[in-house]
Amino acid sequence: MSKYELIIYWSEIDNAYIVEVPELAGCMADGKTYTEAVRNAEVIIAEWLETARALGRAIPVPRGRLAYA
Repeated sequence: MSKYELIIYWSEIDNAYIVEVPELAGCMADGKTYTEAVRNAEVIIAEWLETARALGRAIPVPRGRLAYA
């Protein structure tokens, strides 16, 4: 389980739960259930981090709860 903040909400338009990871630019996932959305987000976070490492990009340190979220 990652230590990055997850913002989770229901989207009527998508008919799915949406998960945003604000500390990782563009990192989002979805799922038909809350649990599925979080599980999918964990996969996407791991892939985001793997890609950043492969490209030699800086990886943000998890900051915990963000003030603006």
